[in-house]
Amino acid sequence: MKVIVVGSSHGGYEAVRGILAEQPDTEIQWYEKGDFISFLSCGMQLYLEGVVKNVNSVRYATAKGMRAKGVNVFVHQEVTSVNPDAHTVTVHNLDDDSTREEKYDKLILSAGAIPASIPVSGRDLENVYAMRGRDWAIRLKAKTVDPDVQNVTVIGAGYIGIEAAEVFSKAGKHVTLIDILPRPLALYLDQEFTDILEKTLTDHNIYLATGQTVKEFTGKDGKVTTVKTDQAEYPSDLVVETAGIKPNTNWLKDTLDLTDKGLVKVDDHLQTSQPDIYAVGDSTKVPFAPTGKSLQIALATNARRQGRIAAKNVLGHDMKMPAVSGSSALSVFDYHFASTGLKEGTSAANGVKTQSAFVTDTTQPPFVPDAAGNQQVYFKLTFNPENHQVLGAQIMSKRDVTANINAISLAIQGKMTLDDLAYADFFFQPGFDRPWNIMNVAAQEALQKLAQ
Repeated sequence: MKVIVVGSSHGGYEAVRGILAEQPDTEIQWYEKGDFISFLSCGMQLYLEGVVKNVNSVRYATAKGMRAKGVNVFVHQEVTSVNPDAHTVTVHNLDDDSTREEKYDKLILSAGAIPASIPVSGRDLENVYAMRGRDWAIRLKAKTVDPDVQNVTVIGAGYIGIEAAEVFSKAGKHVTLIDILPRPLALYLDQEFTDILEKTLTDHNIYLATGQTVKEFTGKDGKVTTVKTDQAEYPSDLVVETAGIKPNTNWLKDTLDLTDKGLVKVDDHLQTSQPDIYAVGDSTKVPFAPTGKSLQIALATNARRQGRIAAKNVLGHDMKMPAVSGSSALSVFDYHFASTGLKEGTSAANGVKTQSAFVTDTTQPPFVPDAAGNQQVYFKLTFNPENHQVLGAQIMSKRDVTANINAISLAIQGKMTLDDLAYADFFFQPGFDRPWNIMNVAAQEALQKLAQ
């Protein structure tokens, strides 16, 4: 059997890895449009801040290493179209500008997503950057030490925008962070958490221009100098656009069924509208455990799960994509936070009635001094007030307690209730935590409120 895998990031890599693990003799052709396979954009901040020294190490695998395992790896070659009836793809070799047809028995598309561009004038000015992929990582790294770059404007205050703002703040630049939403990280955290993080960001020379809409980029001598919003103008030697992503699927619109937003429609086995073609990653939706509906949740964890499930089905197994909770985490200077499932701020958009309990505590018993690592921890548990089902949570502290969110993710997927969580068994040792885990405390408080 011959399997063609298109795209080398999380989903594509896991698909290849899954096939090799079970049937290493399968003929695999793996295509990457760029000249570098499996770069991890989620590791970009570590490279930009110098924690990781070599940009070429921010990857899952090398072409040489995968070829040694029997995979036919093609870099700088773009799959431009698919003929489902003939079971062929058209490949454009970007090195010599030639094209050819390749046959497949099974096809796995990890088309991914590309940075969304703000439709305003001035985007063609020099020093308007994106933050996705190895090429942008190298260019951004140079700007962190460029003495001519003093004012950096980041557009978009989600995860990538926060990472960009922190990178350039630590590099000694003045950063303006613009977002149309009223709070940074509003899609990931409720206000109890973002109020704390807002102060942290401003304390680190990051100006928050939230609740504003970008109207124009202006420049001089071909270089950007100013970002204009509906409320103000901000001097800008560098602009980093992180205003979301869009699926890289325009080339598939006449071949596969797509949503109105360009996502590839897949069934619960990740098969597309055409036989023998599967799709994984940021260009698809995944089943969301708290609601039972499918959502676009662009996370590496989801893409890798999809890649493995697609590989299983290609090899003849009958395996459905499991529901996910949408768990994610990030550090913002000294704070570490994680969230999963539904939040107060997203429940209405998902058509779900929720209630929450917010608690604060210390990570260890009161007798443990701060100098020994005892820190304040903030935790918010979201649940269905009618059947008590756990639907989501958020946690934040200057100590890394983010792994608690993994337990809540399992609780969501297992349809556990507040009654289950209130007295669930978690270990206790004063060097690590409290006798009652903060998850127990929040569930107990929620039950007490519901009983009133």
